[in-house]
Amino acid sequence: MNHSVTTQASGAAQHEEQAEQHQQHPVGLYLKIWLLLFVLSTLSYLVDYFHFQGLLRWSLIIVFMLLKAGLIVAVFMHMAWERLSLVYAILVPPLALLVLVGLMWAEADYTFLTRLLFFR
Repeated sequence: MNHSVTTQASGAAQHEEQAEQHQQHPVGLYLKIWLLLFVLSTLSYLVDYFHFQGLLRWSLIIVFMLLKAGLIVAVFMHMAWERLSLVYAILVPPLALLVLVGLMWAEADYTFLTRLLFFR
């Protein structure tokens, strides 16, 4: 009985050691992501430098911001290596909120336009 407990303990230790080895990522990956974040930040700065105006300006800024946030969450917060259920649990609620905000925005525009039409 004592031998089986020792075998189980050594098996658990080996499993933990393997898990630690799989959690380590090469430094080059982090440097590449850092460089990509730097490039995206530079592009975001250049949007203002070249005086883009209107919808193009805000669209570019939001796209660059979302790309940077996605990279940070995926790599630096290790979401790229998590189980799919955890990723869904973290990403689905904010996406649902964005859909609801979009629906409220559409309704607000409709309400504003109907007030303009009927309450002149």
